[in-house]
Amino acid sequence: MTGSSGRRLPDAFLAPGSSSFTEFVGAHDPGLLPSRRPLPPGTTLDAPHGTTIVTVTYAGGVVMAGDRRATMGSLIANRDMEKVFLTDEYSAVGIAGTAGIAIELVRLFQVELEHYEKIEGALMSLEGKANRLASMIRSNLGLAMQGLTVVPMFAGYDLEANLGRIFSYDVTGGCYEEHDHHSVGSGSLFARGSMKKTWHAGLDRAGAVSVAVEALYDAADDDSATGGPDVSRRIWPTVASLDVDGAAFLPDDDVASVVEAVVAARNGNPGGAR
Repeated sequence: MTGSSGRRLPDAFLAPGSSSFTEFVGAHDPGLLPSRRPLPPGTTLDAPHGTTIVTVTYAGGVVMAGDRRATMGSLIANRDMEKVFLTDEYSAVGIAGTAGIAIELVRLFQVELEHYEKIEGALMSLEGKANRLASMIRSNLGLAMQGLTVVPMFAGYDLEANLGRIFSYDVTGGCYEEHDHHSVGSGSLFARGSMKKTWHAGLDRAGAVSVAVEALYDAADDDSATGGPDVSRRIWPTVASLDVDGAAFLPDDDVASVVEAVVAARNGNPGGAR
């Protein structure tokens, strides 16, 4: 397809406009957006769901971790699903809810941030990123009312404030800043209870990773939809750290060492009494 002047791209791709990729797609071909593909009326769909995501702040950044289990009703749909995604150099999103829709939304959000950076020549502020994700969640409300709910959690390193920050959402796109630690998903109630007992001010990154992994361990202990560490399959939680040096995933061997320490500490003490 060529534009009126013989160029290979359509004219819409070459015209100046918004720095929002989502707005561009909505104007050029709205059928490509996840929110514009609703289910037929009266239809129900049983799809895999992601479960528990935790975030923990520490002195100099924030850690995000997610279990690896996806469920579909009472079945384990996937044992090693990735639920934590780096969205740009300094931020990450963890997904809970309908897995397919959530992953598509995250991929779109990644392109949204990259598009903004290319158009504006600068990184979007962390609050700007959080609010942009909120608007994308809000656009999914129609699907959420049909049972395809997506409620992610967003975290990143704020280059202006020099600290890690956490943002949670509701199904309508409401955006709320959380402090110290937070969790979403089916095991979040148990994970939050764990973090209340183990988090403290002044944690370093290693301490924050330990708190996050133990919170997922506690969530898996009481929530069947949250997957615990699978030693026989070598499946560990996904853990990302975000600080002044950027966003990065922890290597599996490092996460395995933390998991093994948590499991060993619970040997003979399954409730984790201190």
